[in-house]
Amino acid sequence: MDEVEVVVAHSERATLRVGDVFLKVDADQARIDAEVEAMSRAPVPTPEILWRKPPVLATAALPGTTLGRLGGPSTGSPAAWAAAGAAIRKLHDAPLPPRRGRAGRSIEELTKELDDECELLVTNGVLPADLVTRNRRVAEAALRPWTPAFTHGDLQIAHVFVDGDEVTGIIDWSEAGQGDALYDLATFTLGHEEHLDDVIAGYGTGVDLEVIHAWSSLRSLLAVRSLIEQGFDPFAPGCEVDVLRSRMQACAGRRRS
Repeated sequence: MDEVEVVVAHSERATLRVGDVFLKVDADQARIDAEVEAMSRAPVPTPEILWRKPPVLATAALPGTTLGRLGGPSTGSPAAWAAAGAAIRKLHDAPLPPRRGRAGRSIEELTKELDDECELLVTNGVLPADLVTRNRRVAEAALRPWTPAFTHGDLQIAHVFVDGDEVTGIIDWSEAGQGDALYDLATFTLGHEEHLDDVIAGYGTGVDLEVIHAWSSLRSLLAVRSLIEQGFDPFAPGCEVDVLRSRMQACAGRRRS
């Protein structure tokens, strides 16, 4: 009998693996609908949908392995990372989906959310004030007009599967929609910036490194408290707090040079 593996679980949703089948349980039917629609539109490999019975979506497992996880060692050759960059570019160049995704929040929405979150991080003593302030300044570069692209919206490296140097599939499309392409690139290389050049080699032109760094800071600032509340550890080596520290060190290094 196949064992049930809990891939991820928190108050909003859970993903289980039973043999070669993934079961996503999500009480938000609209989110599941959006995920199915995004997978049907995406011009990149996605999991085969086996069946749906709300609140469960069943998909087939993908061949290959992921390029790693945030906070863990990264795997894959430079060519595999470049292939992922090329797949992301293919997605971003595709016809736009009808709805706005997580990467498509307005400047006004993001600014308010970011300012409120930064205040809570400092007042509640979650993070040092200088770490929050410096990364808030870095994040400012992401708060600018952008050209809408077909974005995944939660493009963590754990969501991209490769076999050798070939991308075999991308999972978890519930946050997909129109958005800022550089948000996806920042999410994909979060905590693994050593592979950013490889990803860009596959992705091609139109990449602003300052904006990618800004999205990394912004995404990490917004995630810390939420991750703690869901039982995850953003302070683990290589995770969100380390990303914020590295951005602060990079800023200090530029000032000295």
